[in-house]
Amino acid sequence: MQVSVIAVGKVKDRYINEGIAEYEKRLRPYADLRIVEVRDERVPNRASAAEEGQVKVTEGDHILAAVPDGALLVALDAAGEMWSSEDLASRMKGWEIAGKGEIVFVIGGPLGLSPAVLSRADVRLSLSRLTFLHTMVRLILLEQVYRAFRIMRGEPYHK
Repeated sequence: MQVSVIAVGKVKDRYINEGIAEYEKRLRPYADLRIVEVRDERVPNRASAAEEGQVKVTEGDHILAAVPDGALLVALDAAGEMWSSEDLASRMKGWEIAGKGEIVFVIGGPLGLSPAVLSRADVRLSLSRLTFLHTMVRLILLEQVYRAFRIMRGEPYHK
């Protein structure tokens, strides 16, 4: 299964990068993982709502340009559906059975995702009601995807 993560900006914190690298390694037996970082836009100090909206639109354009044709798009969105780890595993198994060639998870920048990205999404998923650093979400997502594969295969890890 092809799994992609498209995220706005680069991860600068070493501890997050180390965690991401660990889960990239753990996921190799289960999926062809691709992580794509798209350019983040500078948010002016004391930005107006219009300026923030423009940043989201521009970042959204970068995201959509990186989404392969025909991919199933899962937008990580605070207003999205909340699933358990078992729910994620079940959905991923269903997508695999349905022949979805690629699942793309999209993580926005600090301002979130543009309306165009949310409109293109097949699913909107919320990882929590808590607010996380958008860079930390990458690590949390990869751990959950790894957990989902372990659940799908009936392998020990999920407790």
